[in-house]
Amino acid sequence: MRLPGFALGLAVLSVSCSSSAPSTTQQAASTVQQPRIPIGQLPDVDTNAVLAHTRTLSSDEFEGRLPGSRGEERTVTYLVDQFRRAGLKPGNTDGTYIQKVPLVGITGAPAPLVVKSETKNDQQTFKWHDDVVAWTRHVAPSARIDGSELVFVGYGVVAPEYGWDDYKGVDVRGKTIVMLVNDPPVPDPSKPNELDPKMFGGKAMTYYGRWTYKYDIAAEKGAAGALVIHETGPAGYPFQIVQDGFTGERFDLVTPDRNMGKAAVEGWLSLDAAKRLLQMAGQDFDKLKQEAATRDFKPVPLGLTASTEIQNKLRTVDSRNVLAKIDGADPAHAGEFVVYTAHWDHFGKRDGMVFHGAEDDALGCASLIEIARSFMKLPTPPRRSILFMAVTAEEQGLLGSEYYTVMPIYPLAKTLADINLDSWNPWGRTTDLAITGYGASELDDYVRNAAAEQGRTVHGEAEPEKGFYYRSDHFNFAKQGVPALDANDGVNEYIGKPADYGQKMRDDWTENRYHKPADMVLPTWDMTGIREDLKVYFAVGYRVAEADKYPEWRAGNEFKAKRDAMLQK
Repeated sequence: MRLPGFALGLAVLSVSCSSSAPSTTQQAASTVQQPRIPIGQLPDVDTNAVLAHTRTLSSDEFEGRLPGSRGEERTVTYLVDQFRRAGLKPGNTDGTYIQKVPLVGITGAPAPLVVKSETKNDQQTFKWHDDVVAWTRHVAPSARIDGSELVFVGYGVVAPEYGWDDYKGVDVRGKTIVMLVNDPPVPDPSKPNELDPKMFGGKAMTYYGRWTYKYDIAAEKGAAGALVIHETGPAGYPFQIVQDGFTGERFDLVTPDRNMGKAAVEGWLSLDAAKRLLQMAGQDFDKLKQEAATRDFKPVPLGLTASTEIQNKLRTVDSRNVLAKIDGADPAHAGEFVVYTAHWDHFGKRDGMVFHGAEDDALGCASLIEIARSFMKLPTPPRRSILFMAVTAEEQGLLGSEYYTVMPIYPLAKTLADINLDSWNPWGRTTDLAITGYGASELDDYVRNAAAEQGRTVHGEAEPEKGFYYRSDHFNFAKQGVPALDANDGVNEYIGKPADYGQKMRDDWTENRYHKPADMVLPTWDMTGIREDLKVYFAVGYRVAEADKYPEWRAGNEFKAKRDAMLQK
């Protein structure tokens, strides 16, 4: 659900940022300064109010907050009203709290996938929803593949820095590729039972492992169709999440070519369906998967053809990002920004059931409002301005934040950081705090300093192999070079709870509530942990806005070059 770059805005981005770099002295230092105000002296974040906002936004009245629905109207009205009541200024330079985000809604009719053998008298129909979940991003009445040759391309990765090319020696133009989810799991030569940390981040997922990348490289290679084989472990969620999240209306940004440069059909195969398909071709899934984890892997033509036709129902929607700001107190730096983001959207209603989206991400929007109120309680605003942004269509592929980062209202070269609020711990106090993508930038130092003042430690996420850093709105800021921090509920050490409590809560969330109607405010929620976490993220934003220098990416980070080039213009 995390779509890649929006070509229309890229040229605009370079113009918007061209003359707004900070001074050399701002870039020169490499350490984070000591805080001007200790965390204990900053205003508290009112978690009673956070809980009240969350109850409201995730109630039946808000109808699951689907973009383009009555739920959007109610959500946007509520957010604007709360920001206005808190005393924040409109975040758009046009004097409003709104940035319009042009979307196209595409609802594809159920379409089975028919696979035929080129050499055997064999044909199988893979059922829509049960076996295959497919869609199209083409803004057209229909999209189809007809007798398209199937080719297995391993993990579907082209990574020159690792000497890796899963497409070597084959032309996939007009063909349908089948590929594995996640990065190639390359064994460590010295420790065969572990992954090589020098290859694709070792245990941690890189962007090459995300399905959005796989569809993009398929389009770049000219493939007509692109099918990813779902496996619960490497994907990080069960196939039901794909079935629930991709079988209704899907949104995309409105682009000049109407997305015709994408593969005509994109989708997922269940693991069972993929094994049956490969068996038709005389291939063994486990053997192919093992071969695909090596540089020597070569694409495997399957001797099969695939056909399907998706009929589309189209509608255009002017969805909205909601923006509010606090002006910086220093006239020399008020044009520079620290951004807080959370996404207001969820999955709406389906089959009479409301997808409430309490943790995901009504809680984030509620926190956004109350952190903003805490900033307003400061005796003096920070030197730089603070922008609070509740974005649309995160669940559709990070579309609202993508639109902002390629059509920014404020130059990204003068945007110091994005702090994203989209992952939560409503289960009580912890001795530690997890950061998604730990080690990426100096923002980690800000978190570590603030948490230490609470007597807490900071560490990386428990499941880096699931690629959470690429799955929420901060990623679009990172792709454009802006250091980005993602709050993570982690698998923490809970005070007064068994050692495995955090993992049990995480597993329960993934299995029973993630992207399901059951994501509601629970009577068992304990907001004491959230209170401490939000105080940390408040302190981080405040201190970055007060600092003498811009936070930087760590040496070797994949986004550092983009930032360095931006700031040198």
